[in-house]
Amino acid sequence: MRILVVGGTGAVGQAAISGLRDGHEFIVAGRKAGDVLVDVMDEASVASMYEKLGRVDAVVACTGHSHFGPVADMTPKQFLDGLKDKVMGQINLVLLGLGHVNDGGSFTLTSGVLSYEPIRQGSNAAACDGALDSFVIGAAIEMPRGIRINAVSPGLLEVAAKKYDGFFPGHRPVPSAEVGRAFAKSVEGAITGQIVRCE
Repeated sequence: MRILVVGGTGAVGQAAISGLRDGHEFIVAGRKAGDVLVDVMDEASVASMYEKLGRVDAVVACTGHSHFGPVADMTPKQFLDGLKDKVMGQINLVLLGLGHVNDGGSFTLTSGVLSYEPIRQGSNAAACDGALDSFVIGAAIEMPRGIRINAVSPGLLEVAAKKYDGFFPGHRPVPSAEVGRAFAKSVEGAITGQIVRCE
């Protein structure tokens, strides 16, 4: 398969690529690094990327940052910026990419554990994760040409545990290999409209 991995240089993107079988052609896209550069919050940038790449069999979205901070101090702009980055960035890849994915292909988005396992200062991330999960469930019943769509919902990755030290008390970090298997289930399997949890 010809697989576009947006955010493929990050921890989740690398786990996704490692979890997929050998023999695929991977195209890595990112804001600052990759085979092709793209700003997922810019519709023109996303459309231009798809035009350059032509047809693909699968799109894997491992991109987007939400805002971490106390609700009492959060501004509407900070909340909206998180939604634009993590939620609309990934949804742009779907809406603008439908015409570039082959029949029977797939989209895999990345949400996260915070939609059902809240932490302090994580309300924006929880909203983003929940929105992506709900989009996948709703969009799956309307996808054309046999195209599938799922979300992988990982917990805190082991490789990122130090970066988020103190934010996830009591959470067991998830090995990258387990996250990779979740992406393999979505991309190489037959499921659609599913949230594949790894925690």
